[in-house]
Amino acid sequence: MEPSEHTATGRRLRVVVAKPGLDGHDRGAKVVARALRDAGMEVIYTGLHQTPEQIVRTALAEDADAVGLSVLSGAHLTLFARVLELLAAEDAGDVVVFGGGIIPPADRAALLELGVGEVFTPGATMADIVAWVRGHVGLDRGL
Repeated sequence: MEPSEHTATGRRLRVVVAKPGLDGHDRGAKVVARALRDAGMEVIYTGLHQTPEQIVRTALAEDADAVGLSVLSGAHLTLFARVLELLAAEDAGDVVVFGGGIIPPADRAALLELGVGEVFTPGATMADIVAWVRGHVGLDRGL
């Protein structure tokens, strides 16, 4: 494994991958979860139909370094914003939130302004996602 897959304490990066809302299509989330796992990260996949509250509870319980959200339902602005809000309320604003799905360019810009680290849309490769996580997760936590 590459050194960037570990925190400064030697712990592997921990990523929660979640499907918030009523969207029932999770193939992409599972593919991303597997790619991150195969890259040496610890991945916790929450399953379908998670509320932002459930996702944040999981992130806190698992001491996650990042949360990856997959949204295809069109509710991305609301769901991403709520996850960020709940993390901040738990003093866990240092957990990196990234995601993907069917997200229009204008909404992608709005998500980035909210504090989402990155938004991957169809066509992003697993190599791109893994490289981004390796390069951006843990940096704000001093890991």
